Amino acid sequence: MALEVSIHQSLGDIEPQTWDALGGDRDPFLSHAFLHALETTECLQPYGWHPHHLLVHDDGRLVAATPLYAKTNSYGEFVFDWAWAGAYERSGLPYYPKLVAAVPYTPATGRRLLVSPDIAEPTALIDLMITQTLEFARRNELSGVHWLFTPPGETDRLCEHGLMRRLGCQYHWENRSYRDFDDFLATFSSRKRKKIKRERRRVIEQGVSLHVMHGDMLDDALIAIFHDFYLNTFERHMGVPTLSLDFFQKIARSLGSRFVLVMAKHEGEWVAGAVNFRGADTLYGRYWGCRKTIEDLHFEACYYQGIDYCIAEGLQHFEPGAQGEHKIARGFLPTRTWSAHWIADSGFRPHIEVFCRREQLAMERECESLMSLSPFREDEGPAA
Repeated sequence: MALEVSIHQSLGDIEPQTWDALGGDRDPFLSHAFLHALETTECLQPYGWHPHHLLVHDDGRLVAATPLYAKTNSYGEFVFDWAWAGAYERSGLPYYPKLVAAVPYTPATGRRLLVSPDIAEPTALIDLMITQTLEFARRNELSGVHWLFTPPGETDRLCEHGLMRRLGCQYHWENRSYRDFDDFLATFSSRKRKKIKRERRRVIEQGVSLHVMHGDMLDDALIAIFHDFYLNTFERHMGVPTLSLDFFQKIARSLGSRFVLVMAKHEGEWVAGAVNFRGADTLYGRYWGCRKTIEDLHFEACYYQGIDYCIAEGLQHFEPGAQGEHKIARGFLPTRTWSAHWIADSGFRPHIEVFCRREQLAMERECESLMSLSPFREDEGPAA
């Protein structure tokens, strides 16, 4: 193989089909459409994300890549290292810039070391990307490299290169060949099954109707209505809305059926919405917003409509986003997530390694404890 490794500061340099052949055709967040839209709609640089994607070409053909961003803060990563940054600051050392292999603002597990599927033995390319990424960080005096939300196999390989493993926890739903939502609820304990039915019934009784639409069914006006809901959510919680209207309109058009919008209507007007993305076998819940508060509507739009959709479409998993123990009672069980970290400073590295090991022990105990909140009957509930 005549391999050439290069760093690119925009996916605009790469043909969409060429990039998507590495995995973006299965994972919506790794698609050229999603990542390039973030670049071209002013969603990255104002918030400290600077693309430095590593590409590997073999005789001019793209055979491997990893999405990389130089970061000037830790915003939008969902694997929290603010304490590490604070320790650096107290020691008079710079923690930023650093390098992350991630999808901006997206706490969804997915491949980060992308290799063309026609490569029979990808290990050598994966190792090359890891070593070249670390070399790039050293050469540019970055404080570290952080691969976020990596699948277990990639995490293991990264740790073989000396990176530190870090454990997190989310709440995911699994489709056990349910025929419909009632079949899913039949696996719940009686008390918890009644609670879900009551929540769904309450939404209907308040006169709310739910509408599920794909990106290729939407016009710009309806997306603008949802974006207003999205902005309102951040305003109410004093957050910073990072995604522009232009971004949502672009990805709805480009992703088409992989962009799944749930909209709620009340008294003749749209009042709330939730955006999901569809992968090869997984639905990802990402953004929610509303204009008025309606009891239990958030649960219906963000969780129950998604479960209905997965059952109807034969999708195996539903990941409704980061955090939220309230999801457990609705059938989303504690699920381990992983990241891998390389720290350049030899003085800080052993202390962060100890932190990660202790944190992992605590997270393992927490995941086991949270399983006790499962709504499933003992004879039906999925294993932890």
